[in-house]
Amino acid sequence: MERENVWEKYPQGKERDDVYAFAEDYRKFISDCKTERECVDEFVRQAEQAGFVDMEQVIEKNMEIKAGDRIYANNMGKGLAMFVIGKEPLSAGMNILGAHIDSPRLDLKQDPLYEDHDLAMLDTHYYGGIKKYQWVTLPLALHGVIVKKDGSVVSVNIGDKPGDPVFGVSDLLIHLAGEQMEKKASKVIEGENLDLLIGSIPLEEPDKNDDKEKVKEKVKANILHLLEKEYGIEEEDFLSAEIEVVPAGEARDYGFDRSMIMGYGHDDRVCAYPSFMAMLQMEKPQYTSVCLLVDKEEIGSVGASGMQSMFFENTVAELIYAMGDYSEIKVRRAMRNSKVLSSDVSAAFDPNFPSVMSSRNTAYFGRGLVFNKYTGARGKSGSNDASAEYMGKLRHIMDTENVAFQTAELGKVDQGGGGTIAYILANYGMQVIDSGVAVINMHAPWEIISKADLYEAYRGYVAFLKLA
Repeated sequence: MERENVWEKYPQGKERDDVYAFAEDYRKFISDCKTERECVDEFVRQAEQAGFVDMEQVIEKNMEIKAGDRIYANNMGKGLAMFVIGKEPLSAGMNILGAHIDSPRLDLKQDPLYEDHDLAMLDTHYYGGIKKYQWVTLPLALHGVIVKKDGSVVSVNIGDKPGDPVFGVSDLLIHLAGEQMEKKASKVIEGENLDLLIGSIPLEEPDKNDDKEKVKEKVKANILHLLEKEYGIEEEDFLSAEIEVVPAGEARDYGFDRSMIMGYGHDDRVCAYPSFMAMLQMEKPQYTSVCLLVDKEEIGSVGASGMQSMFFENTVAELIYAMGDYSEIKVRRAMRNSKVLSSDVSAAFDPNFPSVMSSRNTAYFGRGLVFNKYTGARGKSGSNDASAEYMGKLRHIMDTENVAFQTAELGKVDQGGGGTIAYILANYGMQVIDSGVAVINMHAPWEIISKADLYEAYRGYVAFLKLA
């Protein structure tokens, strides 16, 4: 079943301008928001401007919630749940757009700073599934927070502002790489060799008449001096820090026709952003609309900020309580009766690597929102498998709203596989399907998406919240 290229649906003029305008706002967003904390901060800022009220304020002031109210709950600064309360009781179910806002990267270890032969280095531990060799010789930036013992928080963002220095992981020169080039791709660069080079100037020695002990690691000492001067932090403060190493630089238009965007973190912010923007369009829906943005998907959705935590269920319980008619069975019914688009990216067909794809069941650039009835690996292991009835309902919604969509699997059978948060939400008995945007270079430092697919995803998410 051949799907048409979406660009033909948008001739030159206002409609195509709308696609480009939406994509430009998204391009700026992923350029500025490269960590889950930065995403949450920006989404909260925009949500409050759009009239959303913090759940903590609802609880503190014992506010009563009613249809049309806009509520958000912030999960430790790393996750977010947004609700537009519907006319139907919450126990009748919710229409949920779920996505994750963490991306593959390098993380600084807790004791990261060291010196080796007059070079200052930062020790890292990679996060999520990456091809380690892709992260060498790139300009990298540091984003995150350092929490001091007094509880004060120092924000770190170095490498992306004009005039900032950048950092990087070195690679072996080709002239001496004979043995390295014989290794498997998974071993060419080892995880313990993904350390950042961050400095090379020694600290100036104190006056000779000074009785201070001579500094042994002068370059490391100079880096610590700069950190203390610039941020007021000392070496032990790294123990309570979360610093992420991400590609430096803005997302860019890609291609002569500017039809694509190359950027870091499309997986999965290319689904999170249109989900959030779709929520802003909701006013007094029939069923409560939800945008659920979570952390830790790339490492199994574990932890307090991941989908496997009780955060979302607890928040739903708080909402029902604030409606003045709480019972445990209503919480369970609200979860069970909900419908979900588990929005995560799909692997796009790449002409350079056609052999891993099944041509009739592959996502293609420019053919719209992607539905994956199932994901998983080998015999669908670890997958949510959406029902035929739910798929039929979604087809009706998308066709009613003239949303371009396609269906796909993640490569050929036995070729590989992957998973999302879908199966976790399905554990409640919800109707869930994976949907999202096709990506080339998935999990690489720089990924590529189609602007038309991004816009169709936004339109599809609006249609789902209105009609599901």
